[in-house]
Amino acid sequence: MVGGGQLARMTHEAGIPLGIRFKLLSDTPQDSAAQVVNDVVIGDYRDLETLRAFARGCDVITFDHEHVPTEHLRALEADGVRVRPGPDALVHAQDKGVMRARLDAIGVPCPRHRIVSDPGDVAAFAAELAEGEGAGEGEGAGEGDGRTDGFPVVLKTVRGGYDGKGVWVVDSAEEAAEPFRAGVPVLAEEKVDFVRELAANVVRSPHGQAVAYPVVESQQVDGVCDTVIAPAPGLDEELALKAEQLALTIAKELGVVGHLAVELFETRDGRILVNELAMRPHNSGHWTQDGSITSQFANHVRAVLDLPLGDPRPRARWTVMANVLGGDYPDMYSAYLHCMARDPQLKIHMYGKDVKPGRKVGHVNTYGDDLDDVLERARHAAGYLRGTITE
Repeated sequence: MVGGGQLARMTHEAGIPLGIRFKLLSDTPQDSAAQVVNDVVIGDYRDLETLRAFARGCDVITFDHEHVPTEHLRALEADGVRVRPGPDALVHAQDKGVMRARLDAIGVPCPRHRIVSDPGDVAAFAAELAEGEGAGEGEGAGEGDGRTDGFPVVLKTVRGGYDGKGVWVVDSAEEAAEPFRAGVPVLAEEKVDFVRELAANVVRSPHGQAVAYPVVESQQVDGVCDTVIAPAPGLDEELALKAEQLALTIAKELGVVGHLAVELFETRDGRILVNELAMRPHNSGHWTQDGSITSQFANHVRAVLDLPLGDPRPRARWTVMANVLGGDYPDMYSAYLHCMARDPQLKIHMYGKDVKPGRKVGHVNTYGDDLDDVLERARHAAGYLRGTITE
């Protein structure tokens, strides 16, 4: 696995019962997965020769992030290395411009969008939105704020953004200069007037078997996932089925092998629009560790090794995942006594990271038959571990 973060750590854990030998390419020995994996290579994933040396002796290469250069992955494939997902699929999670063009071509509903070259081009795109001449499938979804100039507009660097980084919401052309300073292409999108954010998680194997997890509600705070509720409460059954089918279709059309997370907007007029794609285990699927018969991590391992996939069905009526973010409370372990005594069913997953304000350092999962109770337990535990709740 290329990348030593928490996703690699939890994927390694899922492979242990299957007796899978796990090799890791990590940036530093202190990375989350490097602390627990036996066979660790320290190196730069951006260096082709490092990747080639790492791949020797591996049956398959997979990832805990999307940042390995596409041309390096093509070179590995040319060397005969199994890369899953392959570069032709992964590029759609690496490059938002490529993703939008491909989703348009296969008829997937998206926010209206266009690649823009400078702030003046952003203003022209906003004018198109105001006139109802946008380039995507989300016509009318951004209406409702009373403005007639097409602003606000969402700007994204086509590569490298995550957790709200590389994303700007601008109210005028004058505010649009910052994204262009990086010197990379910029994607402009309408700001969708959505009810909530959803996520559809699916897993697909090389021989075409695929499974879909229940569609979840993903609640964001400052661009970072805070809480995930599985399944999404009150979601119309037909719309939930449509979201699952949409994710399965995307996985098939793009040739995805492994886990695919499709982040969605549920609009006020009852539609769904695709926001982002991730081709690896995903924060919106962490609830499956304790809430599903087979977790996203276990199914990702099965998929990249072309093993039969496991049952994705939930174990309980409701499961809630709450991220634990770093705050001013560096010793979270001293909080275990309170959290575990208060809720013996609580599942705590920590990543071995140094605590820094706002950094994802772990998550908690709770489950049960009463959604209000399950939500309260998850949020209390996450808050107590962070130090924002003290009793």
